[in-house]
Amino acid sequence: MAAVTAAAATLSVSGRSISTVSAGFSFPPKPIHSKPKSLPTRRDILFLSFLAHTSVLSSTPASAIEFGISGPKDWLKDQKKKAYKFLLAPVDASRESLRSAYLLLTASETEAVYSDEDLQKFQELFRSAARDCVPQERNSFVNFQANTGVEVCTFRLIVKNAASLLGNKDPVKLKAEDLLDNLIRSFTSVSGLASETNIQLSSDRRKIADAVSETISSLDKFEQGIRDCLEI
Repeated sequence: MAAVTAAAATLSVSGRSISTVSAGFSFPPKPIHSKPKSLPTRRDILFLSFLAHTSVLSSTPASAIEFGISGPKDWLKDQKKKAYKFLLAPVDASRESLRSAYLLLTASETEAVYSDEDLQKFQELFRSAARDCVPQERNSFVNFQANTGVEVCTFRLIVKNAASLLGNKDPVKLKAEDLLDNLIRSFTSVSGLASETNIQLSSDRRKIADAVSETISSLDKFEQGIRDCLEI
């Protein structure tokens, strides 16, 4: 009964609607006219952490518990596939934040005047998109959680959940982990450039925009790695 209850949690996410994941992204991006998507809450992230531990059921012999004609591992795999839109929602939201930053950075190719508020907006967009995966960008509370052993990087939680039914040496899982490392390096690079370059200069804004473009590419590859783990 506990196994059924745990697995059933993947079917209902606190009454929230599930957003559609973007199929891809090309440059230059088209202006965004729709309302910004709501960002996943800390409660959603905790739910991801819960989902990441569903791999415990995968060690149960298929003959011990059966749901219809499939064993619990197959049943869990099917539930993960059904919940993939929720699982990838933070990826989609991060992509939207990076798109907004790219559009702001490339709105004017000539010298322009940006206020301190504009710079803060860029930094906030990058911080939001990184999902607490860049240690330097975490607030004190999130740092405290990380120091006490709580996983705070949303993208790492996504990998743990998507690959929880795969073996530690499974090449698909290892590739997803490598893509995660590349993604975190991309976010770290963007954050560093935003704080070190002169955003008033068009040449420096171009450097940041190029880094944002590379980060979106890393994000797209990361999403594909998660889809491969889920076999979707």
